[in-house]
Amino acid sequence: MSQDTTLTDIDPALIAGCTLRVAPDWIDANGHMNVAYYVQAFDQATDYFLERINLGWSYLEKDNGSTFTADMNVSYINEVHLDAPLAFTTQLIGFDDKRVHYFHQMFHAEEGFLAATNECLSLHVDMSTRKVAPIPSAQVALLQEIQERQAHLPAPSRLGRVMKTKSK
Repeated sequence: MSQDTTLTDIDPALIAGCTLRVAPDWIDANGHMNVAYYVQAFDQATDYFLERINLGWSYLEKDNGSTFTADMNVSYINEVHLDAPLAFTTQLIGFDDKRVHYFHQMFHAEEGFLAATNECLSLHVDMSTRKVAPIPSAQVALLQEIQERQAHLPAPSRLGRVMKTKSK
């Protein structure tokens, strides 16, 4: 196992609360959670985060606005297996008038180890035009509040990770 943050080390300023269990259909022939389901689990953590900043599904229904993921990076760190309880944290990395950049961590909720990370960049979209549009001021205020609460947090070690092989 790697020497990463554990669930007991997390800062209370991080957004936490999304929890899941590894379902039987998430297990592949290798006996661990398949890569596609890591993305699905992180998508649920994203939904949780977006609801917290009033840009989630309720926002879509009420105000006809949404977010689209424009870019993401997933790092698979430690295996998780059938029925493993998962807990997620989210750190707001930054935002501007049309984009939100955030970083999720997935932990084994009982054993505490870091299983995976997910970095995302989402675009705010006006669903009536399906075009990128400014984030409403009420949500910007929530993002500013989170940014201030998390200002003391260091950048995640896997932020902006680039894939490469070792040079010879």
